[in-house]
Amino acid sequence: MRYIMSDIHGCYEPYQALLDKIHFSDQDELYVLGDAMDRGPEPMKVIQDLMMRPNAIYIVGNHDYMMLCALKKLAVEITEENYRNHLTSKDLLSYFYWVQDGGRVTADQFRTRSREEQQDILDYLQEASVYEVLEERGRKYVLVHAGIRGFEEGRDLSRYDVSDFLFERADYDRRYYQDHRMILVTGHTPTLVIRPDQRPEIYQKNGHIAVDCGCVFGGQLAAYCVETEEVTYVKGQKV
Repeated sequence: MRYIMSDIHGCYEPYQALLDKIHFSDQDELYVLGDAMDRGPEPMKVIQDLMMRPNAIYIVGNHDYMMLCALKKLAVEITEENYRNHLTSKDLLSYFYWVQDGGRVTADQFRTRSREEQQDILDYLQEASVYEVLEERGRKYVLVHAGIRGFEEGRDLSRYDVSDFLFERADYDRRYYQDHRMILVTGHTPTLVIRPDQRPEIYQKNGHIAVDCGCVFGGQLAAYCVETEEVTYVKGQKV
């Protein structure tokens, strides 16, 4: 089976509980739509668990991108040759904005990892997918973190910029693909602000499946099964 999760945000215990609840095995695949870190209590445990799973496919999110921008220059050895020109004011500003947007817990835990572990984590995020397309029974699921900025239906996904998938919140009142066999699957925007009933459950309408159910805000963590269309939930942890 193929499962889709999003925005785990350091909620390691709900994440593990959900894997147990869906009986996730080596024969299954897990697609995570970014933002495994920041805000929640154990972001490093979440991302390092995903890194150890060859059947986990990670799609980069905006918090992952901010982390990379902030740490790619900080997580290197400062030598006599490079210390004067290594960090710029722009680098420090990127770090400040990331920490203020929930990155402090990630930064604190990242510092406790060895230099090799730090580089492995950054490499993993650097090499993560920007989008994935899954097919099942004649339908195509387009998986991105947030939405698609400047969307044009006939435009190939490879022609968009990386940032087009990371920050632009999807318009859930708009059907992006007129072909009803095409479905846009997103995280990033908690469903309790999308659904009229404000319930922390997956939203499905207008060719959308929104799977961020606000786990870190006390909502739920959800897993959507592509083959069966079933949704499994565990209670989140409010931070």
